[in-house]
Amino acid sequence: MHRLVIAADRALVDGAFRPAAVTVEDGRITAVEPLGATPAEAIRLAADEVLLPGLVDTHVHVNEPGRTEWEGFRTATAAAAAGGVTTLIDMPLNSIPPTIDPAALRVKREAAARSALVDVGFWGGAVPASLGSLEALWDAGVFGFKCFLAPSGVDEFPHLSHEQLDRALEELAAFDGLLIVHAEDPEVLDRHVGGGGPGYPAFVASRPPEAETTAISAVIEGIRRTGGRAHVLHLSAASALPLVAAAKAEGLRLTAETCPHYLVFDEEHIPDGATQYKCCPPIRDRANQDALWRGLLEGVVDLVVSDHSPSTPERKFAGGGDFQAAWGGIAGLQSGLSAVWTEARRRGVPLETVVDRFSRRTADFVGLGTKGRIAVGADADLVVFAPDAPYALEASGLRYRNPVSAYLHHELVGVVRRTLLAGVDVDPAAAPRGRLLERA
Repeated sequence: MHRLVIAADRALVDGAFRPAAVTVEDGRITAVEPLGATPAEAIRLAADEVLLPGLVDTHVHVNEPGRTEWEGFRTATAAAAAGGVTTLIDMPLNSIPPTIDPAALRVKREAAARSALVDVGFWGGAVPASLGSLEALWDAGVFGFKCFLAPSGVDEFPHLSHEQLDRALEELAAFDGLLIVHAEDPEVLDRHVGGGGPGYPAFVASRPPEAETTAISAVIEGIRRTGGRAHVLHLSAASALPLVAAAKAEGLRLTAETCPHYLVFDEEHIPDGATQYKCCPPIRDRANQDALWRGLLEGVVDLVVSDHSPSTPERKFAGGGDFQAAWGGIAGLQSGLSAVWTEARRRGVPLETVVDRFSRRTADFVGLGTKGRIAVGADADLVVFAPDAPYALEASGLRYRNPVSAYLHHELVGVVRRTLLAGVDVDPAAAPRGRLLERA
């Protein structure tokens, strides 16, 4: 039986920092006690370090198999651990085959089992061809079903029409499955098609807030009619916050997430041609960002997740700075906590509030009650974090398959010094120890 004790002047327990000695036995936390006399063999954190629960990132595109040159389980989970993430839930695209049936899920699980350094679960996909057969994938252990309401960017994962969205919600309501939705309306996008080019404001104008509010309204109407449950992915447009708040007040089972890049970057500071910042929906202006922060702190937005969506440099910089041609995704799995903490610190938002949105709330969202918390009986997934340590993120420090990220060269605060999975340090050079998770 593996046993250790970690002593910290500041450990995040029950939503607040306090001195604690955390005892770990056989991968689980067996005691959280006041910091007093600790055994000689205890790990004693430095004065500038805090003990956090491992983060749970429920929105990660690993891309293996099929597009492993973009990313893979080994590199993605190494980057996750470097950023304090001990559990990730893999999206059903952009891998080939997409995870839209039990056979494809088996392929995904086999790939992850060979390489994962942290724990990994899986989302299924709801595409037109899979409607009517979603329950089999649910029974195979996926945490829910991802769909797009606008083109996804890859041909093998087509989007749902509004009529198909209703069919999916009806089907999932029958077994209380969860639909997670990329909510942009294609008709609105078609009315705002831009001509491309390096101008960032023109790209933002091609994906206006109306695309999100129209799509989110359709999702809300669908769950109102079916009694189902749904989750809005990567909410970017603050104008959608009143819709989400009203749906929650009505008692509808709707949740929403946002991402570090929407909380950290703003339109005014993105140079023309800087396609490393391209994502869909887009990063909007500073006033919009301020409103997203308010929505997060008020509980309208439930979670913060990376939406890690990497690609090769050739795809990310396709067109030589043309926002229309470049791949629309940001690699942020490794830097999300420190990036958001840097901005939160500037805004006077405490670290415990930030960590809660990355850990306990994300874990509870997918039903992983033993993750995302420092508590007796929880998994001993722990992070040693130096919240006041500054650093500049450089390509040499990235563990992604391709060292491309919008966060490169930004001055950040908060360094992950150790990440433990089930009480054992994650070693990128060691044999994989990540466990494959299924919905409880």
